[in-house]
Amino acid sequence: MEGAVFYQLFESQSSTYTYLIGDLQSRDALLIDPVLETIDRDLRLVEELDFNLKYAIDTHIHADHVTAAGEIRRRTLAKTAVSRSAKVDCADIALEEGQVLSMGGQRLRVLATPGHTDSCLSFVWGRRVFTGDALLIRGNGRTDFQQGSPQRLYESIHSRLYTLPDDTMVYPAHDYRGQTHSTIGMEKKFNLRIPQGRSREEFEELMRNLQLSLPAKIHEAVPANLGCGKPTRAVV
Repeated sequence: MEGAVFYQLFESQSSTYTYLIGDLQSRDALLIDPVLETIDRDLRLVEELDFNLKYAIDTHIHADHVTAAGEIRRRTLAKTAVSRSAKVDCADIALEEGQVLSMGGQRLRVLATPGHTDSCLSFVWGRRVFTGDALLIRGNGRTDFQQGSPQRLYESIHSRLYTLPDDTMVYPAHDYRGQTHSTIGMEKKFNLRIPQGRSREEFEELMRNLQLSLPAKIHEAVPANLGCGKPTRAVV
């Protein structure tokens, strides 16, 4: 995007991508899906680039790592933001479909893309979309915990994400095979779980039979993330 800087940062333990967007005019910046273990690295980069951090945003309530959002707010006065559906009382901004976060000349538009969790959001920034765990590179988020629903995820991907222009660049919250980004057109054609021609029934059957193990940190991460990075209640 013109007038902006963009960084894709990686946390190796959970294979999480954190994204930094900075506006060159206002000198404001935001972080998408910051991880507690890499907070020092990310804030150091913000400082080196001479930006003021305005937002720390989570695409959903993560089950595999603890968000750095609350600690970032404590250190920088940035506002935290997560989906209203997450019911996180400690967040400064409860995000909803169609809402826009602004920084100078930059606009981040919110898409509700539930299915992996109730609270999943994607963010459209020009010709880029940050898809969280809803749409991954040649895959998609699992639907077997945190109110996951293959029906809702199918609808989110087909009716929201796959209606974006084919050249829209896809930046997910995770990748486990060393890939950094894709495009909507590539995912519609080559996604292994949810290519454009797969029926809802076929997708639902596939997701029901995955038999995945739970994320290693789920009992720590989910309650902590419901408290913006600090434990508040046990996982149900």
